[in-house]
Parts: sequence; structure tokens; C-alpha cells
Amino acid sequence: MVMLQTSHIMNTYQRYSLNLVKGKGAYVWDDKGEKYLDFTSGIAVCNLGHVPEGVKKAVQEQLEQLWHCSNLFLIQSQEKLAMKLCENSCFDEVFFCNSGAEANEAAIKLARKYAFDHNKLPHIVSFKQSFHGRTMATLSATGQEKIQKGFHPLVSGFSYLNYNDYVNLNKLIDMKPCAVILELVQGEGGVIPAKQEWIEKLTSICKKEEILIIVDEVQTGMGRTGKLFAYEYYNFEPDMVTLAKGLGSGFPIGAMLAKKEVAQHFTPGTHGSTFGGNPLAATAGLETVKELVGTNVLHSAQEMSFILKSKLEQLKENFTFIKDVRGLGLMIGIEIDGDPSGIVQLALEEKLLILTAGNNTIRLLPPLTITENEIERFFEVFQHVLNQYKDTDSGTIRR
Repeated sequence: MVMLQTSHIMNTYQRYSLNLVKGKGAYVWDDKGEKYLDFTSGIAVCNLGHVPEGVKKAVQEQLEQLWHCSNLFLIQSQEKLAMKLCENSCFDEVFFCNSGAEANEAAIKLARKYAFDHNKLPHIVSFKQSFHGRTMATLSATGQEKIQKGFHPLVSGFSYLNYNDYVNLNKLIDMKPCAVILELVQGEGGVIPAKQEWIEKLTSICKKEEILIIVDEVQTGMGRTGKLFAYEYYNFEPDMVTLAKGLGSGFPIGAMLAKKEVAQHFTPGTHGSTFGGNPLAATAGLETVKELVGTNVLHSAQEMSFILKSKLEQLKENFTFIKDVRGLGLMIGIEIDGDPSGIVQLALEEKLLILTAGNNTIRLLPPLTITENEIERFFEVFQHVLNQYKDTDSGTIRR
């Protein structure tokens, strides 16, 4: 069901021949009227489900007022969104952009400006199997050779340590970087959470050596893990956090949050974005955050996560090719013995949308508003899919 390349769209995505035209809550519909249960949420974007009513209403009202104005002027919804994000985090100031890669670019630039102003080395340490974006700077920060292949020379000033490796962290002392950048759950790398003790050692070294900590929460942020930010699970305060995906409920917006003592190193002319935080995107972001912090969504997501993971552990007992179930909140990875793409394909044919991550992991990213009945429906379909997969030769799907 992979779609043939069209004559005018560059061949940068391996698409399925599925034309989605409508979405509501945990479901999407194609152009033939077929209904699909969506456990991808647009890759952790539609955290409140598709077309949430509060966000829809606010954006419709904004559409009648103003679509865009320059960041040379005050944008009220942008100001309110920044305040709401800072009130619900440990940060003081926000820079708005359009995507996760741009948010990470902003963090990288701010770290280097901080280093310049403090006469430090402009070196940044990342971690293997990480993913921080596809611009030249962010793919250079990404610790995966397959992402970097074909794009050398990379941006200099980045090096990579092993994730969750305690001994490896001691190298930070001699490397003397200005910053480290990491995901607290490596999403594209295979849905791998950071170990609590490893984070404690990392933060201890960074505090002693005066190394900035940048947490990439592009995928883990905005409630995906059951808390507004994943760093809340680990009992420390980063110097910077990057956001996008779930921040705008589908409208393109990214953000880099920083503490005042770091943020002050950006001054007029040092960074900018034409569309960053424009009235439409900022309005969507503001209503999204209001719902995340002002309703029962996060608590419900934690409850649904427990139910979902408990049932997945039961499935693991029945299917020997399932090797691990891991993750935080509603960001869940199912590691299998083999290539997960066959399972994803079978699920699509059964009107269930799921994802892969890394080389051997199925990734589940249902909306935070998922219900217990929808989870029951997921397991009806998913167990049927796993039985189909088991009955094929070594998991290879016959056609």
C-alpha cells in the first residue's frame, strides 16, 4: 500500500496510499469514508485528539481578526502563551518558531552565544540514537549516522556519548562542553526512557562543571508522558527546553524556553523567525496549553497509560516475539524480535494506525484524551494483527 511517487512532490517520505480527509478525537477518515483508529496522533502532534473543540473555536475567532503580523509588533496571544508556559514550568522566557528542528536550532544558538559571552568552548554533547531534527545543525546534533549519511560535512562542535551509560558520563569533565542536549525518552531511537540514576549523575556533573542542560521535549512535551513536561519525572530543572508537535494541536508552532540568566544572551538581532508565534499559531497554542493544565487531561492520560501498558504486558506473555514494553505516559514502545513494519502494515489494513521507531520497535502515541473503550477497541484489533503476524513465516507478510 505504499503510494507511488507523484510528479511534483519530492520523494522524502515513504507514504501509504491513504488519503485522510477528516479527523475527530481518536479517529480519522479517508476519502472513501473508511474510519481508522489513530494511535499515532500525527506523530505526537494531536495530543488533544483531532480537531479539539476549544482550539477550533479559538482559531475560528482569530481567523476573523488577524492572521499574521511581524514580530516587530506585540502579539497578544503570543504574550499570553509565553506567560502560560512559564507559569507552568521552571522557565522565565520563551522564543517562538515553527517546528521542533527550529526550536532546537534556537537552543543550540543560545548555548553557543552563552559560551561566547562566558569565554567557554562552543562545544555541545549529544547522545547516540538521539534525534533532534533535520536541519544541518540539528542533524549534526543527532546521534544517528543514518540521519547524517550523505550530508557531510556536518556542522562542527558536536560529539556523542552513549545514552544511559554511567561510565561514559565522566568524559564530560574533560570535554568541557558548554551544553548537553538530550531527550528524556528517545523517540525515534526506539522509545527509550532515561534511567533516573543516570539523569542524577548527568545533572550532578553539569551543575559542578557549569554545563548547560538542554532537554528536547519536542515529542515528550505537552502532556505526552502524562505530565506537561517529561523533566518533571526526573526532579531537576533544565536550563532550556524545546517544544513543538503537541504545542499547537496541529498548527505549526515551536518554542524554546530558557531561564532568565541564559535567555538574556539573546538580544535584538541575534535570532528571529518571520512566522514564529504568529497570531493563528499562538492562539492554537494558548488554547491547547489551557486545556492541558486546566482540565483532567493529564490525570486521565496517566490512568490510560497504566491500563494500556498493563494489557500490553499481558500480550507479551502470549507472543514470544514481543521482547519489551517501555515508555512514559502515552509514549509507548513495543520492542519485537524482527522488523516491525509488517505489523504496522497489517494494522493499517485492519483500520488501525500505529508507528515504528528505531529498528525493531512499534511506537504507540494515542491522543491524551483516549478512552478506556477506545483502548479496548485497540486491543481487539492489535491482538488480531499479532496473530496474523505470528502465523506468517518468520513474521514475513505474504502477498
